[in-house]
Amino acid sequence: MSDFITEPARQIPVIAEADLCVVGGSCTGVFAAIRAARLGLRVILIERQNSLGGVAVSGLVNIWHTLNDTDDREQIISGLTEETLDRLKARKAAYLENRKNGSYNFNPSELAILLDEMAAENKIRLMLHTYYSAVVSSGSEVQTIIVENSDGRGAIRARFFIDATGDGFIARDLGLPSYANDYLQPPTACFHLQGNMSGVDLRRLVLEHGEEFGLDDDWGWSTDVAGCKGITMRADQHVFGVRCDRADDLTRAELEGRRLMRAFVAMLQKYGRDDTSYALTNICSSIGLRETVHFKTRFCASELPLLTGERYEAPILNGTYPCDIHHSSGGGISFKYLDGRESTIYGKGTRSVGGNWRERMGLTGEPAKYYQVPFDILVGDRMRNFIAVGRVLNADMTAYGALRVMVNLNQIGEAAGTAAALCVDENADLRELDGRRVTKTLRDGGSAL
Repeated sequence: MSDFITEPARQIPVIAEADLCVVGGSCTGVFAAIRAARLGLRVILIERQNSLGGVAVSGLVNIWHTLNDTDDREQIISGLTEETLDRLKARKAAYLENRKNGSYNFNPSELAILLDEMAAENKIRLMLHTYYSAVVSSGSEVQTIIVENSDGRGAIRARFFIDATGDGFIARDLGLPSYANDYLQPPTACFHLQGNMSGVDLRRLVLEHGEEFGLDDDWGWSTDVAGCKGITMRADQHVFGVRCDRADDLTRAELEGRRLMRAFVAMLQKYGRDDTSYALTNICSSIGLRETVHFKTRFCASELPLLTGERYEAPILNGTYPCDIHHSSGGGISFKYLDGRESTIYGKGTRSVGGNWRERMGLTGEPAKYYQVPFDILVGDRMRNFIAVGRVLNADMTAYGALRVMVNLNQIGEAAGTAAALCVDENADLRELDGRRVTKTLRDGGSAL
């Protein structure tokens, strides 16, 4: 028996045309679409789930980190991230935690609805429950993508394409150079928990009772859900040993993630506070993937330039989030901060190790207050009208651990949409675009760069 079939040739109807087609409705993709639309492009946005927001919504990860430098004096991030937070705060669906360099906590359901509104306001054509299937290109130009939804199979023509699928599906099908780190950060399946966790010693519970429920001593975190009294978002257990751009591994990760949620709640129901009723109230519709594959571009972000705050002629991102590496086994996490601090935590605080990377390297003087990456992190050598954005970004392991968080990827999305608009307006080749023009346009549009 043959191990393949030949699909019969067929005509595929062109169902839409636009200046820009963005595939993937994460905030990275949405912000790319909005930026381009505000600069005058006709934009189509394709999303395979039922809502926009990506990991922030479907993954329930409801934290955006500080918009300020490490001194908490200068605002270094604004743009669509700040606009979105301001609009969420106005409907009591987001707040800043009351501490230096505080994170913004938001309600992911409210974010999903707000992103619908923002797409409509900017006349972006949405296609939800629509799956990318294939790409048609000629030489260095992407011409068409093929999608599938409840109407069947259709083609979308555009002058520029942005791949915000997370796993770089279009980039993969174009055969663009890629790599996967040997040390992949594992995913986490998040959920909402009802019940009072005050005073609950999770370290003790897991050490004493985790084995009964199939739970390891694994590092995790949690936060409140803005506007939802008595509800917390939990990210307590990793799923190890999976490569989630592979179908079988992704299925295994989703199943194991849900098993771990149920096990965690069952442990609390048996051994948690006696005065609290614990319940699982919401589960992620997509596991929170930290890393899969990366695509090569002209600039690769690396550890030391990032940590020492190297500056660039054409920056598209400012950030302060520390290098944060979730261990691929053993249930730990390691941090490196701009001020030199470093720490590794094993399990739920079972053991920790600290140090100072600046002292170890003999660095003196004032530490960087924030870091940057340049426009060239978006530019590959092969395609004139295509950008891949999101967790596929080109970075070494440590730099990636800082850049992968949403406030950083949001900015990369805005920059991609800006670059697309400039290229379409002038019928220009992305590879020849002056990145300083992208930076200037971002600044003119309200981004703090």
